[in-house]
Amino acid sequence: MPLFAATVFLSAFLLFQIQPMVAKMILPWFGGSSSVWSTCMVFFQLELLLGYLYVHWLHETLAPRRQTLVHVVLLLLSLATLPVVADPSWKDTAQANPTLNVLGVLAGAVGLPYLLLSTTGPLMQAWTARTFTGVMPYRLYALSNLASMLALLSYPVLVEPFLELRGQAWAWSAGYALFVLACAATAWRSWRAVSAERATAAPAAADAPRPTWRECLLWVGLAATASTLLLAMTRHLTQDVAPVPFLWVLPLSLYLLSFILCFDAPRYYVRPLFLAALPPAFFGLDWIMDEGLPVPAMVALISAALFVFCMVCHGELVRRKPHPRHLTLFYLMLSLGGALGGMFVGLLAPAIFSAYFELPLGLFLCALLVTAVLWRELRRHWRILLLLALAGYGWRLVDVSREFVDNYRVVVRNFYSQLRVSERDDGGPGLKRVMVHGRINHGQQYLAEEHRRTPTTYYCHESGVGRALFALPQERPLKLGMLGLGAGTLAAYGRSGDEMRIYEINEQVLELARSEFSYLADSAARIVPVLGDGRLMLEAEPAQNFDLLAVDAFSGDSIPTHLLTLEAMQIYFRHLRPDGILAVHITNRYLDLRPVVATAARHYGKTALLYALEPDDEDHFCFSTDWVLIMSPERAKALPLVMNDGQPLEPRTRFQPWTDAYTNLFSILK
Repeated sequence: MPLFAATVFLSAFLLFQIQPMVAKMILPWFGGSSSVWSTCMVFFQLELLLGYLYVHWLHETLAPRRQTLVHVVLLLLSLATLPVVADPSWKDTAQANPTLNVLGVLAGAVGLPYLLLSTTGPLMQAWTARTFTGVMPYRLYALSNLASMLALLSYPVLVEPFLELRGQAWAWSAGYALFVLACAATAWRSWRAVSAERATAAPAAADAPRPTWRECLLWVGLAATASTLLLAMTRHLTQDVAPVPFLWVLPLSLYLLSFILCFDAPRYYVRPLFLAALPPAFFGLDWIMDEGLPVPAMVALISAALFVFCMVCHGELVRRKPHPRHLTLFYLMLSLGGALGGMFVGLLAPAIFSAYFELPLGLFLCALLVTAVLWRELRRHWRILLLLALAGYGWRLVDVSREFVDNYRVVVRNFYSQLRVSERDDGGPGLKRVMVHGRINHGQQYLAEEHRRTPTTYYCHESGVGRALFALPQERPLKLGMLGLGAGTLAAYGRSGDEMRIYEINEQVLELARSEFSYLADSAARIVPVLGDGRLMLEAEPAQNFDLLAVDAFSGDSIPTHLLTLEAMQIYFRHLRPDGILAVHITNRYLDLRPVVATAARHYGKTALLYALEPDDEDHFCFSTDWVLIMSPERAKALPLVMNDGQPLEPRTRFQPWTDAYTNLFSILK
């Protein structure tokens, strides 16, 4: 048993250690979008489904000794795919079809090793049940989930800060080779345990009736619900904070913890307690969808609610687990449900929904399944009350979903984001048109003729970037660069003869800036839009000699972290004139980005000046905003007197610079 347990533990640890590692490898190739993690999860769940299908086929069709022989051969073949490193040639075409390309690069990097790791849990349980008479193998599933959770939690704390990505890949590959040896040893142990009579066919249990199709559907539904809520709630977190491993790991760890508790000892699923906690969890999520919260409160509330949902779904699954004779079917249905939930959130929802409707749908599905599970146990009057509660909650979720799209001129969504455009009149100088990403205003324009060319929000005349533009030489044409288009507000500063080169990854943003706003059309400058991730586009281009390069490529309320690393800064400085200015927008509700840019500026011998604007309440054109202007010390000394109020930023003591291989969200939380 220790050998089987060690093999299960090692396989599960490697299985979930590779997930944040490979996702981080490819994140910059796809614009740092939070959808990268959702798509990665779809891939991992599909691989898990294929692995469980393979195990079920082995268990049902091959004699025990043939099972071990086939599996060992595949394990040895998989060693030829090491080390697990994403092929960088994918990044050149990554954004042409991001969803399919994420799946493709993952298949090439980790496809076969991940598939074989995913088979280990159910396969070892089947071999354990065959090798050790009377042993209940389901506790090995709890052990595998414990290893998975430890792998996830250890990655951002013990692995990410101390190892470069290439070092992580080689260390993981060495661990995988050790796993192959351990799995081969268990196969040999299982081979020897099979008697000559039992080696001819898989064992049968006459007293273990095959589960009905209704029971199988319930297994699939419960697993799919938990998977849907996991991915939808993770997307909510990464969309409004930052697409970083910590915020991938936390929800997934709670999801695995529910598996551990439910499968290791079903008594941990105190059914009355968790069923009673469901209504507060439902309405807590309702509140989050309706109101913004500070980061700690939002993370805590989402995490607590997700844990309750997963405990109920997985607790009810364990209450219905079959005889070990049918455990491979049980795990196959469980993985099928997980894959369906993942595909719904990661692949189907972005293609068919204009807003994030998958979270309300997941919540309603959870409530519906709980109703189905309890139906036979309740008396008639309780059934009526439960149906009324379900109908009322469904009505409320429809109301919440309508708020996602009602009163907007345009609502669109794709792999990168959901965008909404509305018109408002809130007491300012007339009607204004607003672009919103998540809950964040990404640009607005007053429609009256006398104000339509006036820059607003984070880009008004008094903002850091506005003041920097006025400080540039006015006697010659300027060349300006922008990472992130928004509504195109900065184009209002363009003069005749100027060139503005705008890098935007999301084609829908460019379409809305052209069709719903007039900043681009009204600008006197020559506008050159470049579709693609700004950093990757600049990396491939010759030096542009920008007088000013503005970095404002936010996603929701988070800036893609790969745009703030030392490697990214080096690319930006290559494209600036010697006296050019790099303007970085760091306004954020949740993250204090000052030490990140200050440390990068110091690393390259630059001066970083913070221009924080707090406008008067009567100012309808300006928002509270923080811009950091980074330039050479000589350029900083030559700034006009009106720019002397910039606050010099000094690196924080012992703050480690962000690189493509290292970012630390904890250190900059507000």
